Amino acid sequence: MDLDNKENKYLRAKEQVACIKKFYTSLLFYLVFIGFLAWLNYYSNEWRYMWFLWAAFGWGIGLVFQAAKAFKWAPFMHKDWEDRKIREFMEKEEEMDNNSRWT
Repeated sequence: MDLDNKENKYLRAKEQVACIKKFYTSLLFYLVFIGFLAWLNYYSNEWRYMWFLWAAFGWGIGLVFQAAKAFKWAPFMHKDWEDRKIREFMEKEEEMDNNSRWT
């Protein structure tokens, strides 16, 4: 049982590292692409209308949610929460099965 627990911890840690790596990759693409759009915006109208900020804002919102998941800022978005809820629902269902047998 101890070996299974260590393996589960290893798999969760590996998943966490993959999630953080994915976030950093997304951040890099965000910086490069928004930088390109900013340059294109300046080249086309010299900041008279900074339309690239709309793309930066929209994509930035998604990036914030991805960061929250990767760094576990939101307690409802990570694997431990999912595991706890699954156990909770399984226990409730088992309790209901046990109660229905006696009635």
